Amino acid sequence: MSFGISKTIPQKEGLAAANSLYDGTRSEYEFHMAGSPSKLEVGHYVYTIFQDQLIGRCKIKTLTGGAVNPKSGKPRTLIMVECPGERLATPIAKKGHRGTRYYDGSEWPGS
Repeated sequence: MSFGISKTIPQKEGLAAANSLYDGTRSEYEFHMAGSPSKLEVGHYVYTIFQDQLIGRCKIKTLTGGAVNPKSGKPRTLIMVECPGERLATPIAKKGHRGTRYYDGSEWPGS
């Protein structure tokens, strides 16, 4: 299995934002999570969910602590991933969520 986290791409960002992680139009992308990750490391994955479907994953290349959420002032970690990531040929149904959840990659083909 390939450990990491799952993140939901908000509907308001749209399909174009989701596609940009996998179509070669960008070389990296920044996600964030509240606080400091206790289990996450460089080389793990960010699994992306869009419209209640697991659509792909991107490998984490850096974790940067010490950032602050501009709205709440609470600490957060910036997670930079490599793009393009790996996109599933057929998405897998997976309930979307707010925030970040640790994920073991168990539904990923070949895991």
